[in-house]
Amino acid sequence: MARYTGPKTKIARKFGEPIFGDDKSFEKKNYPPGQHGNNRRRGKKSEYATQLMEKQKAKHTYGILEKQFRNMYEKANRLQGITGEVLLQMCECRLDNVVFRLGLAPTRSAARQLVSHKHIVVNGSILNVPSYQVKENDIIGVREKSKSLLVITESLQNKKNVYEWLSWNSEKKEGTLVNVPERTQIPENINEQFIVELYSK
Repeated sequence: MARYTGPKTKIARKFGEPIFGDDKSFEKKNYPPGQHGNNRRRGKKSEYATQLMEKQKAKHTYGILEKQFRNMYEKANRLQGITGEVLLQMCECRLDNVVFRLGLAPTRSAARQLVSHKHIVVNGSILNVPSYQVKENDIIGVREKSKSLLVITESLQNKKNVYEWLSWNSEKKEGTLVNVPERTQIPENINEQFIVELYSK
């Protein structure tokens, strides 16, 4: 199985920030993983290493595999606009990410599972493709049979963030993509220019 299923804290420690959300284990050990931990001397990273690290961080953050991420980059490169920003916007408009941003799931991997298990509807139709690109004015909701799912109700109760580019109807348990987010509205700490530089070599 290609998708990473190991400990997420280890990945977060590698990048030096909690990319998967709040993590108590990361707070205790916020230094790189490995036998020598903090004591290991690390020289200055090369330009390539910095660019690669940024790409890996983006892939892990959004849960996308290399081939799919590369295809997204190539598509973003063909579209109008700044390639790096368009790439991040495409990542944000993935169905699993939108489900996560709406607060229907506590993590992106949980959101992916909700989508894969046919608990999510888009414009009234069940859609089980996590990579589906949500468009402006698309309505993302919870399937009628799934509205009482514990993972969804708990996640909505603990919802902290509200995003300007999404609207939410708590009675119907559905949200709408008002507009594609601007770069300033995307909270992820990713330097998309490094990814563009890496792929354009």
